[in-house]
Amino acid sequence: MSIDDAPREATPPPTATRPTTRDVARRAGVSQATVSNVLNHPERVTPERREAVLAAIADLGFVRHEGARQLRSGHSRTIGLLLLDAWNPAFQDMARGVEEATDASGWSLLMANSARALEREENYVRLFSEARVAGMIVIPHDEHADSLHRVRAGGARVVVVDRAEQSDDALSVAVDDAEGGRLAAEHLCDLGHRRLLFIGDAAAATPVHERLGGIEQVVARTPGAHVEVWPAPLTIEGGREAGERFAATEPDDRPTAILAAIDAVAFGALQSLLAHGLRIPEDVSVIGYDDIALTRHLSVSLTTVHRPHVEMGAAAARLLLQTLEGSMPDDRHILFEPELVVRASTASPRSA
Repeated sequence: MSIDDAPREATPPPTATRPTTRDVARRAGVSQATVSNVLNHPERVTPERREAVLAAIADLGFVRHEGARQLRSGHSRTIGLLLLDAWNPAFQDMARGVEEATDASGWSLLMANSARALEREENYVRLFSEARVAGMIVIPHDEHADSLHRVRAGGARVVVVDRAEQSDDALSVAVDDAEGGRLAAEHLCDLGHRRLLFIGDAAAATPVHERLGGIEQVVARTPGAHVEVWPAPLTIEGGREAGERFAATEPDDRPTAILAAIDAVAFGALQSLLAHGLRIPEDVSVIGYDDIALTRHLSVSLTTVHRPHVEMGAAAARLLLQTLEGSMPDDRHILFEPELVVRASTASPRSA
């Protein structure tokens, strides 16, 4: 029997063990310390050795154990972002600003959505802490906003977004939403409206409460003005139901202008109003809040209050990164100013 005819041993199955830095070092013909430097401090390694290590990593399919590295160092190059409502385009734009700023700086980003649920928010904050993220950017539930200092005390820096904090150890990015409410109400009152309707649950979120407060300030100093408040969920469906209620109200009893807590509420209200044959703005003016992209593309473009959501996210990321890199910023509380954007959905009331 020739060697070729001899029975061959079966090829052993591939091992499930992941390649290690020792395997990479052996393949590249360098020390493990050199491999570590290529992964963490490539500028310390000569181009020839760096290329040899990178080739060995590619050949072996090596993937670094990030969790183990973080346990050794006590921190990571990762930031956690916790959104309050990932379905809200305003918060999506904030996330885009955070992502663009962190990516440009070489940091990784973990994102989660609390869906306005306090328990989910607390769980995600705990998971981020257990993952040893270097810092967090959180758009918080109202009941949790004041307790985020506990996370800061635990070692992870936190930037709170959409809440204007003031304490010395806090970091925050927000909009002057009271001013935004004033801008919206002043616009309508300047047009001659005196019977105003606010749609939205002011107890659901501090920024909404502040918007209503700004509206009420304008109403209080405008002779003959009055604002009625209809609490409603901060959703399109919440606005749609309020719009149905409005359409069912006797015409003589209806307010002449609607202020929606957020644009999504305005969208739902517009759907119901138009479905019932009401004309916007001839029969009722409608103003939103946020200026998300869809507002200018509706059949009746929406007058709204603009908030710079992408810029807010980017500012939060820069604030956090500056802190993590060891430079405490002079301005720890960034407050953006809102702007009124007038479009087709508001006009003087017919009786004015």
